[in-house]
Amino acid sequence: MAIADFELVLFGGSGDLAMRKLLPALYALCHDRHLPASARILCVGRHSWDTPQFLAAVDKESKPHVTADALDEAEWRAFCTRIHYLAFDVSEAGCYGQLATCLRPDAGLTRVFYLATPPALFARICHNLALCGLTNANSRVVLEKPLGRDLASARQINTEVGAVFIESQIFRIDHYLGKEAVQNLLALRFGNILFEPLWRREWISDVQITIAEEIGVGTRMGFYDSAGALRDMLQNHLLQLLCIVAMEPPVSATPDAVRDEKLKVLRSLRRFTPTTLSQHIVRGQYRNGYIEGQAVPGYRNEADANPQSRTETFVAVKAEIDSWRWAGVPFYLRTGKRMADQLAEIAVRFKPLPHSIFAQQSGSFQANSLVIRLQPDEGLNLNLMAKTPGDGMRLKPVDLELDFRESFKMPRMDAYERLLLDILRGQLTLFMRSDELEAAWEWVEPILDYWEQEGSMPAPYAAGSWGPAAASALVGRDGLQWREEALPEI
Repeated sequence: MAIADFELVLFGGSGDLAMRKLLPALYALCHDRHLPASARILCVGRHSWDTPQFLAAVDKESKPHVTADALDEAEWRAFCTRIHYLAFDVSEAGCYGQLATCLRPDAGLTRVFYLATPPALFARICHNLALCGLTNANSRVVLEKPLGRDLASARQINTEVGAVFIESQIFRIDHYLGKEAVQNLLALRFGNILFEPLWRREWISDVQITIAEEIGVGTRMGFYDSAGALRDMLQNHLLQLLCIVAMEPPVSATPDAVRDEKLKVLRSLRRFTPTTLSQHIVRGQYRNGYIEGQAVPGYRNEADANPQSRTETFVAVKAEIDSWRWAGVPFYLRTGKRMADQLAEIAVRFKPLPHSIFAQQSGSFQANSLVIRLQPDEGLNLNLMAKTPGDGMRLKPVDLELDFRESFKMPRMDAYERLLLDILRGQLTLFMRSDELEAAWEWVEPILDYWEQEGSMPAPYAAGSWGPAAASALVGRDGLQWREEALPEI
């Protein structure tokens, strides 16, 4: 599907996200001939630079994040000619005149306003764009997370942005939904008949969704200490992945058909009680430890850290879905920093055999599982039991593996590349709707309230581990283990 001519206005254009992700993704789209020749990128920031100074910063900060096989010096220089820089305070309506002067006076042109700014600025930017007559029916606005700190602030963002843009013009971005493996989970579920009869409570034991990071907070302490793992990762990324796994087949692939089914999942999540708030949630905070043999400091010893901080860097939750398909199947969601490995995956684990004819080996049997890997290498693994070569009936676990890069022999498209393409095409399927956002906050907010009222400290865990011992106990109470704990030694 060809992309119509456009202008993209990137607020926060000199920020970390723009430099590390957005500008490299836009260059990759340009390199792959997806962008019209006349498309322009206007970056807005507070640094008092002119365009040549900004491009010098782009060359230093952004260019290193372009993949080596895509980087071509002539193409990079041509891409940079598309970029213009404007320095002004986005909260001041009087400053938008210079933006109006730079935009082409073409009412039929697609204008994308990408808000890579703190969410406190979303409403002000949208209001000022409308006040200066810069929005019309062909405009789109992209909102980066975090989309609120709680239900009230999320509703406020929806209301204030919705006063300027209608729902079909608003793209609430979650880059995990742009990953190839998530796209293939949709294809696996709804493009094949094989798993549908098994994708239900009668055959599935549990589902584990993990996003683990080896890195600490780095330079994000100012943001992270006021957010924590639950707001930063679980409320958005993990819940969206849960929705993709648990949703019913939509009637079509149209945006609202898909998002209607995701919303039903969020509304079917069992609400917490005082008992489950204490038993089904674990929060932790990393202490000193080792990552790849190197000593690393604990969270409270990081640069600019509050030595008394109660912010969680790890959270694990047992979620339950009250529906005919999923009643009784636990969904375990887990995310953390300074973990033992860099890993993002969805593990769908099937129930054990009701009866084994290989009685002498029954203790070594491993239940089947389907693992969708999101990082570091995107792909699918179906774990089965198979006979080893030679005499005798000895079985061992084997993987049927689909590695997307090896199977399709195509360059991998970054999540931001795919999502930017969908934004430019006006395709909303992979973006959250306002009612989805609010339903997610409705489920998560009682956890935040409980932590605030309870006043306890997060459980400590050593950097380089898989989190606090209480996380193992969380699944252990159901007679289960986290996947890395359950893998047999071969």
